[in-house]
Amino acid sequence: MSNTAFNLTPSPTGSVEDSTFVLNAWALPKSAPAGDTTPPDRQIYAETTDVWDTPFAVIDMQGTLKLADDIVRARRPEYFVTANLNYLMLVETCPQLVEINRRAAAVLADGNPIVWRSRLGVTPLPCRVAGSDLILELAKLSADRGYKIFLLGAAEGVAAKAAAELHSRNPQLQIAGTYSPPFRTLSSEETEDLLAQVNQSGADILLVAFGQPKGELWIYEHLSKLQVPLSIQLGASFDFLAGTAKRAPRVWQQLGLEWLYRALSDPKRLGPRYAANLSYLLRRMFADMRAMFR
Repeated sequence: MSNTAFNLTPSPTGSVEDSTFVLNAWALPKSAPAGDTTPPDRQIYAETTDVWDTPFAVIDMQGTLKLADDIVRARRPEYFVTANLNYLMLVETCPQLVEINRRAAAVLADGNPIVWRSRLGVTPLPCRVAGSDLILELAKLSADRGYKIFLLGAAEGVAAKAAAELHSRNPQLQIAGTYSPPFRTLSSEETEDLLAQVNQSGADILLVAFGQPKGELWIYEHLSKLQVPLSIQLGASFDFLAGTAKRAPRVWQQLGLEWLYRALSDPKRLGPRYAANLSYLLRRMFADMRAMFR
C-alpha cells in the first residue's frame, strides 16, 4: 500500500494514497470479532432510553463532545453509532447490529423522528445529534485539544477534500491521514496493512465513511486491533464537506425534512432508500398506536 503526502499539518507518518472502497456482502463479518466485546464496566457512559428497540444515548451535542473527550483521554478503543431511520430499518435485517448497538459507547439519534418518538417515553432524548454536525464539532474539539483525526473511506479524493475543508475551518487541526481503500474486497494482507496505517498515524479519532451498515460492521470487527480511542461511521458527512453532495438548508433540517431534500436532490439513487425508510416509520408508528390502545 503506497503512501502519498498530505501536508495539511505536520504528521509523523504522512497519509495514505486515496482510492475508492466498497465492502460487499462477502466481506462483512460473520461472527463477533476476536477479543472481549462485552461492554466494559466503564466510568465513561451515557444514560440511555429505548426507541424502537435501540438504546439511544440521552445526550445533546455538548454531552456527546464531553463523552468523546473523555474517551480519547481514557485511550481505550470505543465507538459511537450515529443512527437514523435507515439504520434502524437495517437493524431489523442485520441482527449483528443489535450487538453493535449494545457494545457502543453511545448510539446517537441522527434523526428527528427518533427524537419525537422518544418523547412518548419516560426519558425523552434532548435533541437530534446529526453526524454531519458532529464531524464539524469534533474537528473544533480536536483543534482545541491537539487531537489527531484520520478520515477513512468515501470515493477517491473525497476524504482528502473533506480533511482540507476541516483544516481550513480549524487551522490548528492535525490530520493524521486520509485513505479511501479500493472499490473491491480487501485481502487479509491489505486489511492488516490498512489497520497498521491507521494505528501508525497516531490518530485519536477515526472517522469512517463506508456507508450503513458496512462502516459500523467494519469498526466492530476490527475494534480489538484498532489503537484509536474513538471511531465513528459518519456516512455522507465527507461528501458534504468535500462539496460532492449538498446538505439540506437549515430550515429543512429544523422541520425534519432533510431526508426529503436529499431524496429530491438525487431521486434515482436515494428515492428508493427514503421510500423504504418512510414505510418503516409508518409501520413503527402504526405498531405504537396499536400498543397504546390495547
